[in-house]
Amino acid sequence: MTAETVTPQTGVTMTEAAIDHSREQLKKRPEMAGVRLGTKKSGCSGFKYTTSFVEQPGEDDIAFPVADDVTVYVSSTDLTMVGGTEIGFITQGVNSMFEFRNPNATAECGCGESFAVN
Repeated sequence: MTAETVTPQTGVTMTEAAIDHSREQLKKRPEMAGVRLGTKKSGCSGFKYTTSFVEQPGEDDIAFPVADDVTVYVSSTDLTMVGGTEIGFITQGVNSMFEFRNPNATAECGCGESFAVN
């Protein structure tokens, strides 16, 4: 048996569609500094993703510039659960939303609203 070394991913990225959507929303709100990705306890799997536009980063936020004019902020506490996440943006029918591909998620609920981590 050999020992495996795992390097956790700590960055957060966005697809071009998510960057384009965020850019358009930030243009409408020039006082906003960027997008915050967070988590909160909720749902059948334990946690759900939260997103909001922020005027100023929090004291423990880490900035991830995903484009020249779009930055994602994540608190150091939430980063342990969402590090390595890619944020996408999808349209289904008349609904549009961010979607999250999180390598730390060990389970997701059937509706895709919540996730679990070990």
